[in-house]
Amino acid sequence: MRLRRKPWIDEAILDFNDFVYTKGQSPSEEIKGHWHEVFDRQAPLYVELGTGKGDFISKTAALHPEVNFIGIELQQDVLYYAAKKVKELGLTNVRLMVFNIEQIENIFAEDEVDRFYINFCDPWPKARHAKRRLTYIGFLEKYRKLLKDNGELFFKTDNRPLFDFSLEQFELANLKVNALTFDLHNSEYQANNIMTEYERKFSGFGEKINRCEVTFTKQDKNNVD
Repeated sequence: MRLRRKPWIDEAILDFNDFVYTKGQSPSEEIKGHWHEVFDRQAPLYVELGTGKGDFISKTAALHPEVNFIGIELQQDVLYYAAKKVKELGLTNVRLMVFNIEQIENIFAEDEVDRFYINFCDPWPKARHAKRRLTYIGFLEKYRKLLKDNGELFFKTDNRPLFDFSLEQFELANLKVNALTFDLHNSEYQANNIMTEYERKFSGFGEKINRCEVTFTKQDKNNVD
């Protein structure tokens, strides 16, 4: 569903320019491999692909101050609300950016990321759009380059067809799937679960939430070429 444009956000989001890269202000390629300098410390780097309004990344970053977090979102009108939450919590371990994930290799260096999160991404239900799904093997190969050895991808969705498709893609990419559940909220993994905005909405409708953790290893990289 296309969101109604909010022109006032283009100016309002500038209030957060100390930790937000706004539309048209993507980080230069010089930052690749140097994100620890942006945060002014060495720490694990976790990246959320599709941050939305920021419930997940703000709450997760608050619980894990020892980790550096980056949230990527294509729509600036949405990211503004994530920035507000980060600011209200006084978090210094979060950076947000308006960016197209298809170009992710332009902003991260090989082996720079420790973990990716994909939460309730667009399922692109039509078969001809399969390559746009963030768990398509083409995207997985990009993540593979950017993740460290034994780097991780944490994936959640209410969309069972997308989840089944993703499991097939993980297998094609020779990736190890852990912590797999087709009903997160009634599983052993719920205790440490942080819900997103969509997760609250869909689970409120009685939808089951699918979740898994995927591990990328150096051996995997050598096996898929």
